[in-house]
Amino acid sequence: MATLNSAITNPGALTALRTLNGINRSLDQTQNRISTGLRIANAIDDSSNFSIAQGIRAEIGAFGAITQGLNTGQGVGKVALAGTTGLSNLLTDVRAKLTELSNEGITTSQRSVLQNDYNKLISQAAAFITNSTFNGLNLIESGAANVNILSNLSGNTLTLTAQDLRTQTNSLGGATLATATNAQSVISNEFTNLESSVNVALGSLGSEIRALVLQNLFIVDLVDVQTEALGSIVDADLARASARLTALQVQQQLSVQTLGIANQRPQALLPLFE
Repeated sequence: MATLNSAITNPGALTALRTLNGINRSLDQTQNRISTGLRIANAIDDSSNFSIAQGIRAEIGAFGAITQGLNTGQGVGKVALAGTTGLSNLLTDVRAKLTELSNEGITTSQRSVLQNDYNKLISQAAAFITNSTFNGLNLIESGAANVNILSNLSGNTLTLTAQDLRTQTNSLGGATLATATNAQSVISNEFTNLESSVNVALGSLGSEIRALVLQNLFIVDLVDVQTEALGSIVDADLARASARLTALQVQQQLSVQTLGIANQRPQALLPLFE
């Protein structure tokens, strides 16, 4: 049985103190939710859901690394595609010069001028290939290797296929154009071969880059969905938390007053000793 009239033990004060401590713990928790925006900030708040949330966070981080790799891959592919497109456009002028050089009616001096123009075009074509480098990789250079890019968490990859345009460009530049017959032969052989390779490269690079772009967009959407799921698990309802904070502050004030009243109870025994 509780001691009701004791100067040592005050049951009312103990009860009021327990209530105040409980309110203070709830108040601290609610203030922490408001300050962090999280309903579950650590394993103490909710061990099972915190564990799930940590797993989702790890996946989101991994997807971020994949996205970075896909973006780098797009850079490599797009630079190579830009160089290939420039080369494709330049071949129109190269073909025109070769056609002029195929004319037996031009003079020696005219052939020399055309040959000089042709050589400059080939030099420009070679420069396009040289400058098609991104992050140290050049897909259209001689000896280039395919680039495999991680595309998902299962380890699957998307490939950018190397296209050697240097060798045939050099072959076209080294062709003999001393006569109209020579020029006609170059059109049928070296030029046609390079033109065909450039067209294949355009098609291949275009489709492979498109695959990288689509995969990247898919991962962005997937990360958004996972982020929303994570929020539904750990995010605090700030409107509800704000209302609870106000209620707890009122309860705290009332509990303090109740404790004060309970603490005054032993003083009622003093008149008994007067």
